[in-house]
Parts: sequence; C-alpha cells; structure tokens
Amino acid sequence: MTERARAEGRAGVWSGSWVAERLGVELAGDDSLTGLLGLALRRNPKRAHLLVSNVLGKHVPQSPAVVHGHGVALGRRVRDLLGAETAGHAVVLGYAETATGLGHSVADGLGAAPYLHSTRRPVAGVGRAGGFEESHSHATSHLLLPEDPALLAGDGPLVLVDDEFSTGNTVLNTVRALHERYPRKRYVVVALVDMRSPADAGRLEDFAREIGARVDLVTVASGTVRLPPGVLEKGQELVARYEAGRAGAGVGGGAGSGAGGAVGRVARVDLRWPDGVPDGGRHGFTPAHRERLENALPGMAARIADALHAGARRVLVLGFEELMYAPLRLADALERTTDADVRYSTTTRSPVLAVDDPGYAIRTRLVFPAHDDPADGPGERYAYNVAGAGFDAVVAVVDSAADTPALHAPDGLLGRLAAHVPHVLLAVVPSYVPHAPHAPERPSMLSEPLRGPDFSSYASDEVGWLLQDFSDVTLEAPTEEREEAIQSGGAHYAESLPVEYQPSEQYQELFHSALDASAARLARAVGAVTEIVLAERSPRPVLVSLARAGTPVGILMRRWAQYRHGLDLPHYAVSIVRGRGIDANALRWLAAHHDPADVVFVDGWTGKGAITRELAAALRDFEVSDGVTGFNPEIAVLADPGSCVRTYGTRDDFLIPSACLNSTVSGLISRTVLRADLVGPHDFHGAKFYRELAGADLSPAFLDAVSAHYPDVTDAVHAQAKELLAADRTPTWEGWAAVERISEEYGIDDVNLVKPGVGETTRVMLRRVPWKVLARTGAGADLDHVRLLAEQRGVPVEEVDDLPYTCVGLIHPKYTRGATGADGKAVAL
Repeated sequence: MTERARAEGRAGVWSGSWVAERLGVELAGDDSLTGLLGLALRRNPKRAHLLVSNVLGKHVPQSPAVVHGHGVALGRRVRDLLGAETAGHAVVLGYAETATGLGHSVADGLGAAPYLHSTRRPVAGVGRAGGFEESHSHATSHLLLPEDPALLAGDGPLVLVDDEFSTGNTVLNTVRALHERYPRKRYVVVALVDMRSPADAGRLEDFAREIGARVDLVTVASGTVRLPPGVLEKGQELVARYEAGRAGAGVGGGAGSGAGGAVGRVARVDLRWPDGVPDGGRHGFTPAHRERLENALPGMAARIADALHAGARRVLVLGFEELMYAPLRLADALERTTDADVRYSTTTRSPVLAVDDPGYAIRTRLVFPAHDDPADGPGERYAYNVAGAGFDAVVAVVDSAADTPALHAPDGLLGRLAAHVPHVLLAVVPSYVPHAPHAPERPSMLSEPLRGPDFSSYASDEVGWLLQDFSDVTLEAPTEEREEAIQSGGAHYAESLPVEYQPSEQYQELFHSALDASAARLARAVGAVTEIVLAERSPRPVLVSLARAGTPVGILMRRWAQYRHGLDLPHYAVSIVRGRGIDANALRWLAAHHDPADVVFVDGWTGKGAITRELAAALRDFEVSDGVTGFNPEIAVLADPGSCVRTYGTRDDFLIPSACLNSTVSGLISRTVLRADLVGPHDFHGAKFYRELAGADLSPAFLDAVSAHYPDVTDAVHAQAKELLAADRTPTWEGWAAVERISEEYGIDDVNLVKPGVGETTRVMLRRVPWKVLARTGAGADLDHVRLLAEQRGVPVEEVDDLPYTCVGLIHPKYTRGATGADGKAVAL
C-alpha cells in the first residue's frame, strides 16, 4: 500500500465501494454506516461479503481511543437503560474472538460490572460453567471458563456483547444455553451495528416472549445489507480469480513474504505486568482487577515508549486473536504518553481476500502459522492492513501461552512483521491460570451397577448399568408438551421422558426385514471397530457405553472380543446429557474400580458430533473437580457418518436397526433422566425399566441376529480393520458443516433441532415433534422405515441433492402446541 493510496483512502473513498461496484451490494440504513463499516470478500459457501468494522480494532488499525471509546459509550447507554441500581448487579459477556475487547470496554462503561468472554481455548485445570455453539462456525465451540463458577449464577441482567448483530442466531443460541442453566429475567444485547434483515428483525422479541424474559438491544447504528440475485456465486468467482492471480505475489493479495535474518530486529520489552491481574476476561475480570490494571497502565506504557526507536512516528500495537483488551489499553495509554501516531489492531483466524485499492477494506494481508498450539489443530493466521501501511514500529502483544518457537520462526508472526516494518517490539502478557479449586468431599461408597434381569432384559454379564432405577416414578409427558417446554427453555429434555411409542404391526415387520438385510453388515462394522480398539486403545479395554443407544453396540463389541479373542471384557452403561455432561459419579465409580486409561467410551453412531464435544468438555471438567486423569474422550462408534471420531467401524450412513425402536431394542430401558429433585449430588443419573413391555421385547433377538454372523464375516472384518488402521481417519467434522448449512437454508435458529443421519432422524420421528425429513435423492431401502413413520405422522419427506447423509430429520423449529393438528400430525409453519 503506497502513501498515495492511503491518502486516497483518507480523502473520502468508502472502503466498501470496490465490493459494492462489482457485486451490487448495498448498505442501507443510518447515515453513519459507511463510516463504521467497509466491505471485503471471503471464500464462504453461505456469504461472500464480509462487513469490516472501522472502529473495532480487529482488521483495520484504528486509534485506540476511538476503539475503547465506542465500547465505553455503549456501556454507559446500557447503564442508563438499566438504571444505576440494576446495573450494579449486571454481568457482561463478550464473544470470542472478535468482541472480547469490545465486551470488556462495554463493562468499563457500565461501571462496576464483572466481565467474562467466551473462549475457544480449553485451559487445563479449568472446568466449564457452560458453553454454546456459534451456528455458522466450524471452529471449536464457545467455552465459558470463569474462575468463580458463581459469576453467571446470579439473577441480575446479563449483557451480551458482539461486534455485529446480523441474524441473531449466535445470541439466540447463547441465551437458550445459558437460560436453561442460569435463568434470569433480563438480557441486554449490545453490538456496534444491527444489520438484521427484515425477516430476522422480530425473532429476538418472539424468543424473549417464549422464555418469559425481557431482551433489549443497544447498538451504535442499524441498517441492512441488500444483496442482488446471484451475489454468492459472483463473489465466489471474484475471490477465486483474485486469489489465483495473486498467489505468491506478496502481501497485496496473499501471503506476506518473510526473511530469516529479519527476526534479529525483534526486541523484547518487559511490561512488568501486575501480578494476579488476568490478561483478559477468559476466566473473569472483576472491578478490583480493573482498578489494579488502570494503576499499572501508565508505567507499562512508559516502558514501551522508552523501548521504541527515537524516530518512530507511526506505531501499531498489534494484539493477538482473543487477547484484545490488554493490547488495546496499552495502546490507549501509549497514545496518551507519546507524540507518535498510535494505532491498534489484532491478528485473526479469519481468512479474507486482500485487494490494494482505497475502496476496499482489507488492503494487505500477512499470513503466518498459528503459534499457540490451538485445540482445533494448526492452521494459518492473519494480520491485515499492517504491511505497507507506513508503520515505523509494531508492538506485538501476545500472552505467554503464545510465546512459542512458532512465533519466533522465520515464517512466524514476528518474522513476517520484521520483513515489512523497520522495528518490532515483543511484549508478553502472562497467561492467567486460575487457582485449582479444592476438591469437595466425596462419599466413600457408590452403588454397585444395576444388572439384568432385575434391571433390563440383558443378561447380567452383558452390561452393568451405572444408573438409578426410576421404574416406579412417573416421568412420561406427551411429546408435544415436552417439545414446547424444551424449546421454550422451561425444561431440559433429560428432565422427563416421552411416552414410549409402540410401533404398528407394519412397522414391526419392517424392522425384522431391515434386520435380516443388515445383520451381516452390522457384524462387519462391530468386528472392525472392536479390532481397532484392541489394536490402538488397550489390549483389555473396559467398554463404557453411552446409554442408551451405545449399549447394544457395547454388548456386540464385547461378544466379538469373546468370540474372536477369548476376552471377557467389562462393560458398563453410563448417562451423558447434552448441555450437562457425563455422570460424574459414574466416572468416580469407574476410576475406583478400573484404570481410567483402559476405559473406552462407546456409542452407536455420530450425527453432528454434539456428544463427542460434550464428552470431551465433561472429562476436562472432571479432571478439574476430582483431579482424576487418564480418561480418553475419544468415542468408539459403530458408524461415523458425521466424520467426528477416529475409531469407527464404518462411515456409511445406513440403517442400524437398533435405532428403529425405543426401549424394546435397548433392554427395555428408557433414555436417561437427570432432574434435581430425583438425582442428588452423590447419585447416579436415573432411568426406567419397562418390565411391562416384555412381550414386545426384541433386545436379545437383535443381538443374537447380529452376532450369529460373526463366523461368516471374520475374513472381511480382518481386511476392513487392516484397511482402517492404515488409513487417515482424522475427523473432518463434515457433519457439523452440513448441519450449519441446513440450519441456514431452512431458517432454523437452534442447530440442536437439526438431526442428521438415519439413526438421529428415526429418533426425531419416535420421540420429538418432527417438521420434515430431508432425504438424499435416490436413497433406497435404508429409509423405508423413515418413510413409513413420516406417512403415519403426516411429516413431509423432501428429496435433496448432494446431502452428505442418507437423511436428516428436522424438529419443528417454532413449536407450540398449535404446531400440530387435532390428530397429532405435524402441520406446516
């Protein structure tokens, strides 16, 4: 970027005009929008354009006083809205990575409010207080990791801060997840810009009515983006053309070049960061922390100023991904300390096309490898509008977790900066790690596992259930009533049970024919996954099924190990609940009786991978609470159509007959129950044994039908396992990406209402209020039972091209009791 180009940009050329002229994109709304936002392009299957904030300090270097000032002003507006007394009980929550600094600045303006931001960085030794999904991101789920678990538990207002309010999906997902766990009466959503479409405008208000809470919205400006027909395809073509033309051409259109010797020009500056002050809001930031930081800022800024070259007139303070607030405040203090022209921005994970034109928001791009060992694996990271911007010096501010050899490598961030800026300073802020909590006292004795025939129709040696028997407790509620309570946030799905659906004679016949057709295929998958477990995980594994879908698979794996290797493997079933984790008392029992390193968690299949994520997070929490290590979070599954695990028998999405029925193919056991009035702190989760359904029980018949094929498939299993052991089985999370796309296309706010795969679709038909079924064009007999259920319940089946699953079930997304007719059949929205 030349001085002339910068001058053109300052002379009034809107930094969105390049995209607007080529794609016909318009910003409509407040007059201030074009001053707040520019436009850029990114490669994205859903949206080609990117709104680039000029006042956030992420992609566009800006005066730190402007960046902090916008957040503080928003915080003061929230304080005025709530009133001084109510504001004194508020908690502020910011979104990672983009709004961590903005949220912190809002907390500054609000006054004495504690602050927490979500994070995509799991921290060893720190348990979750919650988490949620960002509905259009394939990156790691948002984690909430406060040092004080009570931070979110109060009943005061929760102020949620994001840079842009575009569809409302992220906020709705957040409020839904948090309201379920920490209900409150008031929420305030804060954003720099409200860019919702007219279709999205009413959803927040509708949702507030559903959960019975007040939700206010505070923004700097509002408007919408007008997109002409075909803009997505045109944008993708434009990105592809420019990326191809600029590949290897330097910072203007792609990777910044670095030089090995340039790293020698990097110097460190010791900030003398105050002891005990967190580097940000990842684990919470209190008013006391804020006071200590404010007192220390002038001294730290003076040390940076002393370390700068005497001729440095234009200085950039560059933060690092989620670490936005500390470098922002350092830049703000430096701006007050020196006569230099100080700017502030941060590095980012987001890949954006760079075009060196004054009418385009992203002028240059530096590319470098991630240097903080991210939980989701290595990848490229970016710094925008830094190279060629005339900076005499850059102060790179990272936390100590990111001060790694990769940061200092020739192609690392420091090397890339030093190749384009005369002087580079490195300032390292110590990564704050909360003190480990004292482990609470545990009861000395836990109940022994329940076993058949007293609990379940399985033989006593087939499985031990680490559960309580709730057979005498009335837990069932009508499906429609349960759905309304679940979606409104009034109840969790694990607090009640659906009325046990008894299929028609026609459906029972279909189950038997499906079992006859698939038993050998199931036997091969069972054998393959068991062989992988024995080869890679443990020579004598302890199988722990996730009840209840995993239980038949665990029994079949145990039978294969017995048949093929003469092993008598222990097998248990435990409860795991989405949003609430695995039964910690079951883990304690397992740790007391077995080596956790030998435990292999087993499930039937993967859909979008929600339980995979839930288990990993729950085991991290358990390590914190109990100090027990060794449990491996990787699940072994029969089928992995979502590509969410490494240990599987097949990745085909086909009919697993045990998904066709409820308890009558799962040992007559209900799904698990977790309810505060029934499950105490030292109790296992619960379930019911439906003894009265013994006449319809097909559980032993299903197991026998599959295991009878073991001798026939031995050679095929050997070949399949050998092939899988040699293959690259790295999860691609293709299922999660498909769910997000479907959620967007069908206007479903909550990704948990999209259930991919034959098994999950069957569950929707049997247990929930289905809206529609998406079937891959040409799907055959594997969907006969789904089509039959759909016909019986009046649910439309749509054929879809290029569906990665055989089918996807959609739960009714705006459910009330009026969403079904008098006959109980689903009706259109």
